Amino acid sequence: MNSMTRRKLLAGIGSTTLLSSFLLPFDKNAAAQSKPGSGQPAFIAARREAGELFSVAVLDPNGTLLFSEKLENRGHATTISPDRKKAVTFARRPGHIALALDLETFSRQQFFTPPQGLHFYGHGFFSPDGALLYATENDYENERGILGIYDTRESYKRLGQFDTHGIGPHEALLMSDKKTIAVANGGILTHPDYPREKLNLSTMEPSLVYLDARDGRLLERVKLPAEYYQLSIRHMAEAGDGSIWFGGQYEGNPADSISLVGKHSRGNEIVFSAPPKTFSHMKQYIGSVAASRDGKRIATSAPRGDRIAIWNSLDGNLLEIKELVDAGGVAASPDNPADFVISDGMGRIYQGGELLYQNPDIAWDNHLTSL
Repeated sequence: MNSMTRRKLLAGIGSTTLLSSFLLPFDKNAAAQSKPGSGQPAFIAARREAGELFSVAVLDPNGTLLFSEKLENRGHATTISPDRKKAVTFARRPGHIALALDLETFSRQQFFTPPQGLHFYGHGFFSPDGALLYATENDYENERGILGIYDTRESYKRLGQFDTHGIGPHEALLMSDKKTIAVANGGILTHPDYPREKLNLSTMEPSLVYLDARDGRLLERVKLPAEYYQLSIRHMAEAGDGSIWFGGQYEGNPADSISLVGKHSRGNEIVFSAPPKTFSHMKQYIGSVAASRDGKRIATSAPRGDRIAIWNSLDGNLLEIKELVDAGGVAASPDNPADFVISDGMGRIYQGGELLYQNPDIAWDNHLTSL
């Protein structure tokens, strides 16, 4: 199956509000059979298996499968607890299920849902002590974005929420100071009654927002320039200098020439990393953003354009563009502090420019998480 066919197929499989549509019944025997090795977890990603089955997979540093949990619909991003003992995978938006995994016993811990009237947006992060999980959510009746707060010690009981001061928050992260939350408000209004339909393209207002992690107080809100009002901010990462790098999905005329990757430092204006011509083959979409472990490089994927761009996070210069078919997942390399691991829709994982793993019967989804 070529990448275009695969993308069309997956795009046509919508998320659903039913619990049973995301998780298949847990089978302990099947789970045990999916553990051929006993290595340490290194990578986690959602995937499509042969026969149009879905799962989330945990791999060791050599690409050996340690554990997989079946899903009936697509998963999206996975976040890891600071002690690396827990992982939570979110359904592809709009989704109503988050799946918690135990990385010590290679088992499904539980699944949980947001309250009625909300749905997940596919991303989240843990507090520094791992006691809390924050999840980007859509309060669709009130047309606002929120961060749901869940207690990981009490079966992910919901404790409350923070306002994201925008519409359509997608990715959010806890910054390195452990005090500030950065949120990418994509600006696209959606409602589960109209799955995947974008309801406000003419009035979008994407923004980057910084919140106080202690109480959700708004610290700073930065909007994109007027001419970029249809660039939905989707994914982001913090560089070593504390700046936030983000990638967008352009909802305007496909023929428009526009920059897709930007950088923001607190108290300053947003700066775009390169002129629009740099992104001419990236099909108006950045699928994932990651920082290297040393914080000096940023990787941005453009799976629709079959490209990965590597940037110098300090001066913003473009260092390299890799041409890789349907490559969407990027994550910091566990071995090289300046390099990345890349996954694609053809069942491959690359590390350090070398093929680490290949299985043509699966397709990795947009995000790859490294421990």
